[in-house]
Amino acid sequence: MADDCTKKGVLELAQEQYEAEVAGGIPAIGKVIDGVEHLMDNKGRWTPVVQFKPADLLMDQTVRKMLGFAEPLAAQVARFRQHSFDDVDSLLVLLAEQYGAKAGGQKGNITLTTVDGLMQVKVQVADNIAFGPELQVAKSLVDECLKDWTDGARAELRTLVDRAFQVDKEGKINRGELLGLRRLNIEDERWVRAMQAVADSIRVIGSKRYVRCYRRDTQDGDWKPIVIDVAAS
Repeated sequence: MADDCTKKGVLELAQEQYEAEVAGGIPAIGKVIDGVEHLMDNKGRWTPVVQFKPADLLMDQTVRKMLGFAEPLAAQVARFRQHSFDDVDSLLVLLAEQYGAKAGGQKGNITLTTVDGLMQVKVQVADNIAFGPELQVAKSLVDECLKDWTDGARAELRTLVDRAFQVDKEGKINRGELLGLRRLNIEDERWVRAMQAVADSIRVIGSKRYVRCYRRDTQDGDWKPIVIDVAAS
């Protein structure tokens, strides 16, 4: 009996919380069918609320509450990012006018610091790199080398090569590992051609600007980043 009462209490609590208005939350879309409150399940079917587990209703509410805060926060961060770039670009235009230079052109890295040296903003530009079909040619040449070097090749070299050409879950290659192969001092003519193929495979397919903010307590102190990334904060 006690368990039944407890379960009933949890169900009632879940229903009450589900029906209550949560500040900042995303309300569930319900539908009354034959006088019974229904919610849509994960297969797109309208299901009576009482058929959902209390824990699932509480989980649903928790997710909706969190996303109710997350979505406007993400929009605010996006606006901050764009406004930051606009502010920096406006400053560069003013500086260009001061020196009679033409504003615009390719945007590069820039660091802005307050006069007291305690606050700093960095705008950085990073190239988006992709690798072309030459990379497959490079892999074939490297495999030829390793096959012929079986007796003398060290296991560490095979590990380096495998790691360099490994594709992650997103289909991306570790650029640092791959370019690290080019620093190896190997004179085999096939290896040299393979490394040239790696170099020729590099494609710059665009760039992206980043804004990072920093503060420090004293003029000789270490800069501390102001973290906006939720996952890293």
